[in-house]
Amino acid sequence: MNYAIQTHQLTRDFGSLRAVDRLTLEVPAGQIFGLLGPNGAGKTTTIRLLLGLLPPTSGQVRVLGMDPLQQGEAVRSRCGALLEHSGLYERLSAEDNLDLYARIWRMDAASRKKRIRELLEGLGLWERRKETVAEWSRGMKQKLAIARVLLHRPPLIFLDEPTAGLDVPTAAALREDLLRMTAQEGTTIFLTTHNLSEAEKLCAQVAVIRDGQLLAVGSPVELRTRAGQPRLQVFGRGLNERALTVLQSQPGVGGVKFLNDHLEIALKEPAETAALVKLLVEQGAEIEEVRKSTASLEEAFLSLLEENHVH
Repeated sequence: MNYAIQTHQLTRDFGSLRAVDRLTLEVPAGQIFGLLGPNGAGKTTTIRLLLGLLPPTSGQVRVLGMDPLQQGEAVRSRCGALLEHSGLYERLSAEDNLDLYARIWRMDAASRKKRIRELLEGLGLWERRKETVAEWSRGMKQKLAIARVLLHRPPLIFLDEPTAGLDVPTAAALREDLLRMTAQEGTTIFLTTHNLSEAEKLCAQVAVIRDGQLLAVGSPVELRTRAGQPRLQVFGRGLNERALTVLQSQPGVGGVKFLNDHLEIALKEPAETAALVKLLVEQGAEIEEVRKSTASLEEAFLSLLEENHVH
């Protein structure tokens, strides 16, 4: 398999603080990979190590087949990065912002013009290209910042919390744009986020870190499955304490609880869903809807942090 990023036992200390602790990761080329973790987990330090902006204390790194410490300039010239600053010049128009960066990347006039139009059209900003960026909403500025990152067609881009501070519709639109543009261009995205529903929608694989240590890596589905039992959500009337007691005594049931407007049953494998529903009906429940689900990525994330919490 072709990997955009490989790290082996990557470690970075700041004095007595270990920010990244023996991190071993493989990020396949051409997919969106999410690095998840609470504040202070080491996400930003990891990106800085991958871009060669910080030397590791120990361990190995390969980014696009290169060592960022020895070949930092070459690595950074083949990557795009949107970290804490957008890199936009607020007094310039959208078009002039991109033209400035395209010149920095030494793109010729024809390529610049074609690429700027392609990106602005793709992000729905072409009609507003002459407007000064200072007048734009936060969401539009963020789209333009992503266009800036994609400008020179880098095979790998780093995005640090790309939708932070955006309202729900704007963040959703930006995610759609990212998915479409990466699919079209075959770009690998290394993404850090606190937003777990975002990671679930965007990422083919996620890694969870805490205190610089890798807790788990896999697809969102794998992490959710690992996090616990499937559960049954039952909506209806007459879901009373008696029904609860009867359910709890069943061999296929791991636990039962009331949640707002429904009953949630944690299932052990194999559990007969139909038999449990029949049992509830026999107890006088009027059932309107039954849904089977697994843990959400958020629940999986929290249970991973809990399991690995050092007291």
